Amino acid sequence: MRVKSLACTTLLVAMVSLSAFAATDHPLLDAARAQESAVIQSLHDMVTIESGSDDHAGLAKMAKYCEDRLRALGAKVEVVPAANGKPPGLVKGIFTGTGKLRIMLIAHMDTVYREGILKTEPYHRDGNKLFGPGIADDKGGIATIFGSLELLKQQGWKDYAQLTVLFDADEEIGSPGSGAIIGALGSENDVVLSYEPSPAKVVAGSEAVLLGAAGTGAVKLEVQGRASHAGAAPEEGRNALVELADQILKTRDVYKTVPGMQMNWTMANAGGARNQIPGHAEATGDVRISDPAGPDKLLAALKAKTAEPPLVPDTTTTITLDVLRPMFVAGDRGMTLAKLAQSIYGELHAGNLSVDDTRDMPGGAMAFSGRNLMLVPGTTGGTDAGFAASSGKPAVLEGLGLAGWGYHAKNEYIEVDSIVPRLYLTSRMLIELGSKADVGTR
Repeated sequence: MRVKSLACTTLLVAMVSLSAFAATDHPLLDAARAQESAVIQSLHDMVTIESGSDDHAGLAKMAKYCEDRLRALGAKVEVVPAANGKPPGLVKGIFTGTGKLRIMLIAHMDTVYREGILKTEPYHRDGNKLFGPGIADDKGGIATIFGSLELLKQQGWKDYAQLTVLFDADEEIGSPGSGAIIGALGSENDVVLSYEPSPAKVVAGSEAVLLGAAGTGAVKLEVQGRASHAGAAPEEGRNALVELADQILKTRDVYKTVPGMQMNWTMANAGGARNQIPGHAEATGDVRISDPAGPDKLLAALKAKTAEPPLVPDTTTTITLDVLRPMFVAGDRGMTLAKLAQSIYGELHAGNLSVDDTRDMPGGAMAFSGRNLMLVPGTTGGTDAGFAASSGKPAVLEGLGLAGWGYHAKNEYIEVDSIVPRLYLTSRMLIELGSKADVGTR
């Protein structure tokens, strides 16, 4: 019988109450410590594979790496074609156990970085920081999944009906080929754990999990004018670039009038020759959605603004807005998973951790009774957890990857001392969820 009760808050609450204030699982923690060097090696191996969202060759190498690792762990592996047909598709691993829990772990293989980035930003270590493009977002998440599964394999843990691991290759561009697949597979599971990074402790004060994330969208502004010779007859043209610039300035703050929305113009294009008045120009902007009603309201406000008399006569402006990724809201069931995670972090008392593990804790090691785990209510960053939760069936928690910072920027890094706690967290959560999965069927 499938454990439908895992989708109920009452069962998850029971899990938390049964695990709260539990003693540290010292053998598991020792195993997590022993796994740290293997995780660091995994990070090296993956970061040195460049895998930007448009780098098909690099993504194919990443996909092959993930396939091989999953097979070595004992999974039945398949490549699921992306819905839009773009390679390399999604890498899916299935483990079959002896319990009742149906759980899915998700992370993404693509990064935002262009091919050749390793020449200027190579993988390297500096004290407690490991640097490299995509090391936190999201190769640290993949490494955490592999390390935790290896640890659990060593423990002989099979207390689940099915464990699905899913890695997609287009998260950084809105998951156009994988979002619907993630949503469909999410609906077949009781719990989904997503492995985007946790904020670095040097930035946020402590590690965290995420309870909410904005939806994402794209806004497009197009201006049609009239081309002409820029030197001999500029007056015969209608400069679409000039009108586009004016429209960008007029619309840039419109989102501030719509609650729960954020918008920034990020790309523009016009003209094809220096000596030609451009007859067409367009701009694209990034949209973040924290209110389901927001996109329609924002589009209406933008249309009203662009309908005002143009700066350049005889030009026509059109604007569209497409929602790309749904919002993620953990809700009551996700919050209960987060409380379970908090209680597990509380097992990591100062006496069980090294100086490196505790140096960033408030009050120092001796004054702190357990490792702190923040519950972040929301972020304007997008996440595949929104797709995973879209059916409303699984309990979903985000932010289980390694602690790090500098995502999408120069000198991205992870904190080495987050590796052991994160391995312990995932392993203990899965063990705990699996052991209580039959509570509602007895």
